[in-house]
Amino acid sequence: MSDRPADRRRLRIIGVGPGDPDQVTVEAIAAMRSVDFFLIVDKSGVSTDGPDPLVAARERLLARHLDEPPTLVRVSDASRERRAQFTGTDEQYRAAVRAWHEARVDKYLDALAEHAGDVGFLVWGDPAFYDSTIRIVDQIAERTDVQVDVIPGISALQLLAARHRLVLHGVGRPLHVTTGRALAEAVDGGADNIVVMLNRDVALRGLDDWWIWWGGNLGTADEILVAGRVGDVRAEIANARGTLREKAGWMMDVFLLRKDA
Repeated sequence: MSDRPADRRRLRIIGVGPGDPDQVTVEAIAAMRSVDFFLIVDKSGVSTDGPDPLVAARERLLARHLDEPPTLVRVSDASRERRAQFTGTDEQYRAAVRAWHEARVDKYLDALAEHAGDVGFLVWGDPAFYDSTIRIVDQIAERTDVQVDVIPGISALQLLAARHRLVLHGVGRPLHVTTGRALAEAVDGGADNIVVMLNRDVALRGLDDWWIWWGGNLGTADEILVAGRVGDVRAEIANARGTLREKAGWMMDVFLLRKDA
């Protein structure tokens, strides 16, 4: 039994896995069925030239797991300057991200004021890995009386390992998880077993003799896998990234880099 007051609305952050509806957990399905509506960020015209393909992907996922058509409240995303385009300092970039989060909080609060009931936020993969939904919803909770909970999801890290039949770390050894823009820093710091996420580009300069296990749009019908010595498969990965963008309208990739295979 929940001790939540009857009039206190709940904001549920639901990890829905990397794309395959079969990889949505039983707990996540129950959470999706428990809310009154879903707040969906629509990046049409902001991060995409046309309709946001990830909105359609979420709609398909909900249709698969809900008995009744869901209520979707679409919120247009606030504009932001991408890290690859940013010319300021790291602190200025972090300030720009904070401003973007605050703008999204304001948009969510407006939507919450217009719609009653419990709310679901569908997060690709797992909310703990390189996603800002928890931070944003926590800011909402500071400004209004709500209960927040988080339902974990299958992460692309897990699916990458499963698809390539990998243990991500050596026996008793660490695993370094970072972003594409911080990869060079990780290598310079001595990391030699690295999972890389959030890749606008795949910069693998100076790593020709390393080994890579790469996956793009994991868990979808368009999934592509590549593995091999970096110097041998760099072009194949670049082609796969372009193919996914053209075919699916979006591309998310993750890969493991290891100095010694």
